[in-house]
Order: sequence, then C-alpha cells, then structure tokens
Amino acid sequence: MAEILVLVEHIDGEVKKVTLELLTLARSLGSASAVWAGPGYSESARARLAEYGADKIYVAGSEEIVDYVVAPKAELLAQLVASASPAAVLVAATAEGKEVAGRLAIKTDSGVITDAVGLGDGFVAEQSIFGGGVNVRARAVKGTPIVAVRPNSTAPEASAGAGAEEQVTVALSDAAKGARVVERVKQEKGARPELTEAAIVVSGGRGVGSAENFAVIEKLADALGAAVGASRAATDAGWYPHQFQVGQTGKTVSPQLYIAAGISGAIQHRAGMQTAKTIIAINKDSEAPIFELADFGVVGDLHQIVPQLTEEVEKRK
Repeated sequence: MAEILVLVEHIDGEVKKVTLELLTLARSLGSASAVWAGPGYSESARARLAEYGADKIYVAGSEEIVDYVVAPKAELLAQLVASASPAAVLVAATAEGKEVAGRLAIKTDSGVITDAVGLGDGFVAEQSIFGGGVNVRARAVKGTPIVAVRPNSTAPEASAGAGAEEQVTVALSDAAKGARVVERVKQEKGARPELTEAAIVVSGGRGVGSAENFAVIEKLADALGAAVGASRAATDAGWYPHQFQVGQTGKTVSPQLYIAAGISGAIQHRAGMQTAKTIIAINKDSEAPIFELADFGVVGDLHQIVPQLTEEVEKRK
C-alpha cells in the first residue's frame, strides 16, 4: 500500500485529536506513517499513534526543530518526501500547518491544497473556497500531493497499526534558522475543549447583547461539553476574546454540531463554520441569512431559548 505521511500535532508529548483524524483519513487511502517533530516523544505517544493506524512512526526528536518558527518542520517533511517517496502528505489545517504545507510544496515542487474537508480516491479533496461561497473538488497535479485538512472533518476511528519506529535526523539550513523562538508563554487550559478541535461549538453573536450575557452561551457550552465561539461583531465589541472568533478572519471550525445564537450569518462568519455536520441557529430575525445554512432553526429570543435548552440538556445527562 502507498505510504502517506501525517505530521503529528502534539503539545507536551500529548497527541492532539486532529492527528488521530488525519491517521484515520490516511489509513482509508493507504498506509499511514506518522511524523513526530520535536521533543516529547514517549512510549505512550507511540501507543496512541499505533492505536489509530500508524504503521510507521518517523521520530525527529531534536530540540532544534522547535527552537525555530515553522521552517524546520517543512525541511523535515521535505527530507522524508525525498527518501520515502510517499503518495501524499497530510497536515492539520491550522495556521502553522498551512504554512508548513506551503513551504513544503515549494521545497518539493508539489501541488498543495488547504482547508480540505474531505479526501477521496486519487487524493481528490473537497474544499470550501471564496469565503465559503463555492464548494469544489480539487486535486494536486504536480509532485507529491500536500493536503491541509480541517480539524473535525473526519471522525477518528481506532485501528491498530504496527507502530514501527524509525529515528530521523535533519540538518537544518541557515534559511530554516531565520526566525528563532525566544520565549514561550503557556496559556492556562480551561475545562472546555479547544475551539478548533471541539466536536461541539456554541457561538454567540451581536444578539447576545453584552459581555456579561455571554454567560448564557458559556452555560450551554458547559452543559454540552462544548467549546465557546463568537462572531466578529461580538469580539470587535469586546464582549469575548478575539482568540475565540469564528470566521474568515478568525478560526475555522468543522464540528459535529454548531449552535449559532444571535448570529445573523454574514458570509464572513459562514466561511468559518459552514462545514459543520449539523448547524442549529437561534435568532429572533426570521430573515437572518444563518437560517439558509441551518439544519434546524429556532426563531425567538436567545435569552429565553438558550437557558431553556441548557436546562433540558442538564436534565438528560
């Protein structure tokens, strides 16, 4: 079977959920090989990757890889593309992942596809482009297909792989050392899942009315075990931090369930969430564009509906 490289996303040695999704996707198209870049690799990480189908794990554990910004990972993957001749390379469509993909495409003279929400035979990718206005199918026609896949586009499924380790060293070029990381500030992790990886997202918009009223959104999110998102209007108004903005100029999410409360559904917001599997809209304006996209819609005051929904969810736990 054709080998497909998957760049592992990890924090403090813990494999992130999006990597398990990529391994599942790679396994459906060939033989999945995980690529671990940087320190933190352990037996538990190996077991986790093998559990989700990694037949081979390339381990480049050098501290130097994470001492510099992005470029070392692209050089590592380029080296593996040259030596292993994989059928494709999959990365997560995060801000860093997409930059790695672009750099790798230049280094290997290959085609690159970003923000894919599906990948089929022949590495034909499904994409949502032009701010979410057009859905297309695309395929790289040059070199090794490099595809950045949105988190939550594929449900992770465990299927044991061999998990054979292969240690890799990479000699970084001077160009890769152009930007050094001089400081890291660890953000305290809350109880909620990370926005871009959450299976359920509850977002609030202009209709929430104030920063204090976002407590209503947070309570529903906590009842569902969901992440909290916000529209650009809400973050620009200072009602919720900008790192939780969903949209074309914010974060792109693709959860199993997306609840939009008090969000009109402007194209800027839709571009960041329209690939969600199920969309529920709550808005007092029956003509709001969000209802064109929603699978289920509730016309009414979110300040009455959301607390009732939260109460009902709590009852059924």
